[in-house]
Amino acid sequence: MELQNGKADHRPRILLVEDDPALAEILEQLFTEEGFYFDCLPATSDIIPVVEKKNPDIVLLDHLLPLTNGGELCSQIKRMEPARRLPVIIYSAFPRLLLSIGDYGYDRFLEKPFDLKALLNEVNDVLAQRGSRTIAGV
Repeated sequence: MELQNGKADHRPRILLVEDDPALAEILEQLFTEEGFYFDCLPATSDIIPVVEKKNPDIVLLDHLLPLTNGGELCSQIKRMEPARRLPVIIYSAFPRLLLSIGDYGYDRFLEKPFDLKALLNEVNDVLAQRGSRTIAGV
C-alpha cells in the first residue's frame, strides 16, 4: 500500500500482461482514469516474482503471449499460496482454442474484442466478490 499525501492509498492494483502496446495503452488509460493503480508487462515466463513484487488485487492476461501463454501464467498463480486467491481474468480473440484446452483456474474469461465498459464491470465485479478494493460508482 502506497502513501499519498501522507495517507494510505487504497486504490485497487491491476497487473496486466499484454504484448500489444496499443491495447496496453488503452487499458492503462481506462484503468488509471477510473482510479486504479496499473502495471503492465509485455511478457513473462514466470509471473510469481512479479505478483510478489507488485502485489496486485487482480491480474488480466491475454491468452496469446510470446513467452508463455496467459493460461499457463494463470496456472502458476493458482498453484501458489497465497497467490491462488488472486483473481485472474483471461481474454482471447480465439476463445474456442482456450476453452478446448481446459480450465486454467481463471475467474473470468472475455472474448476479444471486448467492450471497455464490460471489462471494467467484470474487474469490479470480481473484486467485489473477493471482498477486494473496488472503484465505487461503476
